[in-house]
This record gives sequence, C-alpha cells and structure tokens, in this order.
Amino acid sequence: MSGEEEENAAELKIGDEFLKAKCLMNCEVALILEHKYEQLQQMSDDAGNHVSQVFEKSQQYVKRFSRYKNPDAVRQVREILSRYQLAEFELCVLGNLCPETVEEAIAMVPSIKTKGRAHDDEAIEKMLNDLSLIKKFE
Repeated sequence: MSGEEEENAAELKIGDEFLKAKCLMNCEVALILEHKYEQLQQMSDDAGNHVSQVFEKSQQYVKRFSRYKNPDAVRQVREILSRYQLAEFELCVLGNLCPETVEEAIAMVPSIKTKGRAHDDEAIEKMLNDLSLIKKFE
C-alpha cells in the first residue's frame, strides 16, 4: 500500500500484508489450542504444569467467544463464508460476530457492500441464513 493512501477497512484498504494474511476465527483458534492442549496431556501426566498462563488465558478467551463449538460446524462456517469471495478478515469478523441481519453485517463489515462486489442484500441475507442454520443444528 502506498504511503499516500490511508488505510480504511470499510473500503477494504487494509494493506497488502493484511489482505494476503490467513486469518482464523475464534472457533478455529479454540480447536487448534484444544488439540495442542491434548498433545501436552499425552506427553505428561500433569499437562497443567506445561501450559503457560498466556496459553491458558488465550484458550479461555477463544472458548468463551467462539460461536461454534463443533469441529464440523467450524469447517462448515468457513466453507459457507468462503463461497462469497470475502477477504480473510471479512470472513473472520462475520464468523466471530455472527450478525443476524443484513444491516448488522454491513455495519460490522462495510466493505461487503463496496461498489464492484457482488454482495447485494439478498446474497448477504442468504449467507446469514446459512450461518444461522449451522448454529441452530450444532
């Protein structure tokens, strides 16, 4: 991103490094940390002694704020959101915050309504309905 251009997430001007970065939803991080914790338990009788306070607090945070708990549901959320050609950070914001209405989704991620993108209100509504079905049947 050139030095003259100001970053603006609402317009998807977030810098090349961030646009290319792989972002994870809280529920994905929770699964990764849970897997790591299980590995530590298998390696030692007392896994609690091998886990740092930062690890514990991070795990508590993502568990608390994860909207999806089931690994299959987590995978389905990413698959559904990936169909809409969202930027990684847009996908994660929507997956983490789970807006219920089109207006909420646009308020949280204004860039999904940017000119030249194929996200009309109907497409956003369908995406939100698909996500709510996953949550309902989880």
